[in-house]
Amino acid sequence: MASIACDFPVPAPGDAAELRPRARGALLGLAIGDALGAPVENMKPSEIRRRWGRIEGFVAEDPAGTDDTEYAIFSGLLLARHGSALTVAHAEKAWHRWIADVDEGPFRGAGFSERGTLENLRRGLAAPVTAQHRHAWSDGLAMRAAPFGVFAAGDPAEAARLVAIDGTVSHDGEGIYGAQAIAAGVAAAMVGEGPAAVIGAALSVIPLDSWTSRSLRRAVVAAPGGDRAVRKAVVIGGYPWTDLAPEAVGLAFGAFAAARGDFREAVLTAVNMGRDADTTAALAGALAGAHRTITAIPPDWARTIGPVRGTCLPSMAGYHVLDIADLLTPEET
Repeated sequence: MASIACDFPVPAPGDAAELRPRARGALLGLAIGDALGAPVENMKPSEIRRRWGRIEGFVAEDPAGTDDTEYAIFSGLLLARHGSALTVAHAEKAWHRWIADVDEGPFRGAGFSERGTLENLRRGLAAPVTAQHRHAWSDGLAMRAAPFGVFAAGDPAEAARLVAIDGTVSHDGEGIYGAQAIAAGVAAAMVGEGPAAVIGAALSVIPLDSWTSRSLRRAVVAAPGGDRAVRKAVVIGGYPWTDLAPEAVGLAFGAFAAARGDFREAVLTAVNMGRDADTTAALAGALAGAHRTITAIPPDWARTIGPVRGTCLPSMAGYHVLDIADLLTPEET
């Protein structure tokens, strides 16, 4: 593990008044980033500019989240049920109950890592063998990592531990490191830490010699040069898949750093960089939303987000990310 030491104030159970707006900012920020980035997923910045110029808001007629939001709700419900007692067996059972054993109809939204995991589960395999597929390094775990940071506010190491337990069913190696970086970063942002400390927390929970760590550090160093510099520092040119966890996580932290934690700018920077834009914007939105709280989210953007539609996970239809945020934070006394 990395040798960076990060000590954060762990909130007391009575700190709901402080935690709730950050939790809501994190998960609503994730959903907004997802919906903003969905129309430009897999596009190059040049293609985005030709069609819309610089995107400054929603470009879809009916904005909605994708698998990023629905899987974040899935993991949030799993975590709300088990908390720090979460085990791999709990996670595997949830995959069966809410996804693998459900008659999903046409599979309309999840990435290759989810499909590979479902195929393995339906063949009767058990974790961690279920994560042995060709996309275990994808950003499919990172996209559902923010709830762990919300739950483990002020404790990046615990957030990283818990998300790795969830991820054992579906991911391995860099796929888990990317999720741990996001979960730890959100955990630090949840107690009001600034961008430098949030980035330090992310680096503290992953191996320094990992691809994810190198990508994250390159992105942060390039961040003062703006989105083009971040993209040049991180993107693997010519590679056909855009859902690489080290790349997506690097772009998200690069957008967050370039914006100095500002919510609107962080999300829009991620969107306009293209690639796996719904995921990178969702990750940047979670980090900035926790850092700046829900009050930093433009009200018209917030009103756009409703309960998820179950486009990818039918069993998640009707849940709202704000309800999940409330489940993961202490009640006010």
